Amino acid sequence: MPAPDAPDGGTGGPVPGGLAEAGVYPTAAEGFDRGLVILAMGEAYWLVPDESRFRLLVEAPALEAVRGELACYERESLLWPPRPPAAPHARRLELATPLLWALGVMAVFACQGFWPGRLETAGALDAEAVFDRGECWRAFTALFLHADLGHLVSNVLSGIFAFGAVTTTLGVRQGWLLIALASVTGNLAVAALNYPGPYRSLGASTAVFAGLGLLTGRAIRAAPLETGPQRWRGVLAPLAAGVALLGLLGAGGLHVDIGAHATGFSAGLVWGFAAASRPARPAPVG
Repeated sequence: MPAPDAPDGGTGGPVPGGLAEAGVYPTAAEGFDRGLVILAMGEAYWLVPDESRFRLLVEAPALEAVRGELACYERESLLWPPRPPAAPHARRLELATPLLWALGVMAVFACQGFWPGRLETAGALDAEAVFDRGECWRAFTALFLHADLGHLVSNVLSGIFAFGAVTTTLGVRQGWLLIALASVTGNLAVAALNYPGPYRSLGASTAVFAGLGLLTGRAIRAAPLETGPQRWRGVLAPLAAGVALLGLLGAGGLHVDIGAHATGFSAGLVWGFAAASRPARPAPVG
């Protein structure tokens, strides 16, 4: 915003008696803006057109105080209005590594066909084997085994998009590390809940819901905490959305392991919340 042109000797036209020129502006709008500053001081002003410009006149005794106040106004207006924030860069959905994961799962399923029962016996999640014999690797290997083709297709399709969303949001390395940690944690948790009973499970659905929990936990952590009666809205909204998806996609059917889905989602929620960073609270205005 240009500074007023206010030379001490005036700007060409005569100044009415008892008045002094506080500034000259190219448009009437700029003169009116400065006039509001003068009115806020409790002084009067006159905006007089002079050819293509507008002269701002005030009573002579108030000239020095008005010029000082207008100088402060000009300094404060240098960076106003602020520039609009840059539009966030849209990330492309990362599907390369989820597709590689899908190929790996399908290759394992093909091996299950070549050696019927052997991979399931050695790698399925078994609560008694994990806690009685220390075979903790089953919490990981069970994620790559599937009972039948329908089970495989369902988990592969949902896993590609769930894992793609996680790796796009969190990055490939951190995303897959958190998926692995949350999935194994979820499998160990469901096995512990069913121990010492004879609990067996396999499939990537625990990892799929762990990915959903990671996104939900991150969204809760990144939600700005507001003040006032609606301060928890930013936290409850993503949590409610995640729980709704868990209920919509993770329940129903005779062969659906609801417990594994719930523990996978819960583990992802915790890991996603822990791994995300809390945004800085904005400084109070004033």
